Amino acid sequence: MFERLRPCLLLRAPASNMLKSAVSQTRWLHRTRQQPPIPEPRPFVPDVQTFLTLIGRGLSKHASKFPTWESLFAMGGQELKQLGIEPVRQRRYLLRWMQKYRNGNLGPGGDFEFVKDGEAILRVALPPANEVRPTKWAVNVPHPDEPPAEPPKTLVRPLGYKVIGASQIAGPYARMLKGQGVSVKVTEGMWEDKRGRKIDGGERRRAEVRFKKRSAERRAEREAEFLAKL
Repeated sequence: MFERLRPCLLLRAPASNMLKSAVSQTRWLHRTRQQPPIPEPRPFVPDVQTFLTLIGRGLSKHASKFPTWESLFAMGGQELKQLGIEPVRQRRYLLRWMQKYRNGNLGPGGDFEFVKDGEAILRVALPPANEVRPTKWAVNVPHPDEPPAEPPKTLVRPLGYKVIGASQIAGPYARMLKGQGVSVKVTEGMWEDKRGRKIDGGERRRAEVRFKKRSAERRAEREAEFLAKL
């Protein structure tokens, strides 16, 4: 009888070995998972202080805890916790913005190329001669106090900024200059994701809170009618 079962045992043995091999390979891949890439700074975001200032929520006060740009983007949740960044929603918010920056999902000014001391200049430019529509564009130009050695061949048309009327540029945090164009400066919370405001206790408690309000209003009305009859 054991001789008849031996082929079956031989067939089942490799499956068990394959399972052990798959588990060991999975654990091995988990232990050697590469760290997320460290992105390059940008002209509008040259250092940690500026990045934390832009994303807001008071995170700029932690800038001294990150000596370099690389040290910030090499951090994970546990490392941020050890540095004393509390509460946990602050760490999650910072990690989420770090990932957004890696993916190039930036706020106003993230695509500026010419920036000096946290300030970018935008001016009105005409389209090329071969353009059929006479559309005017808002472009980022070199700072007048620091002209480049050679004029740039191309100018960036930053997202979120457009020309209104003859020469007025509209966009986030744009301030009119005395001459022509506007300036955009790094501002606290410029890229901040605003937190929602709970109305009547939020979605979970809204029905309960509104019921209690209506009950209190009806009670107040009955008391007022009772006092009026006295």
